[in-house]
Amino acid sequence: MLRGLVAAAFIATTPAVPSRAAAPHKLALQISDDDPAKMRAVLDVAANVSRHYSGQGEDVEIVMVAFNGGLDMLLEDRSPVKERLANFLKSMPNVSFIGCGNTLETLAVKEGRRPPLIEGVSVTQVGVAALMELAEKSWTIVRP
Repeated sequence: MLRGLVAAAFIATTPAVPSRAAAPHKLALQISDDDPAKMRAVLDVAANVSRHYSGQGEDVEIVMVAFNGGLDMLLEDRSPVKERLANFLKSMPNVSFIGCGNTLETLAVKEGRRPPLIEGVSVTQVGVAALMELAEKSWTIVRP
């Protein structure tokens, strides 16, 4: 009985070890087609994954990388999903958008001007290299 009391006293006075917060899930979505249905699909995937993990009380970081024809999704003057993308930028701080600088440069030469990006979109020089670097950092890469 004495042993039980000593054990109970030890447990009661041992400070709790703070639990380390789980690292956020990390998802990179590729969009490289100029198909509005695929652009909507990639946004659907981001919304569904974000909702899933927030419903479980877990964090998720999502980045969409656009290159080739998929860059149209991020262009101010022609995005077929511009309004929805703007809503993402306002209401989902865990989702970010990156456009390929090489694709922008190609469009600038072809069109005689660099097309404007939707406000809040960032640029990387090489979209595919950005995806590779994210994969090397244990991000999950998905092409819906």
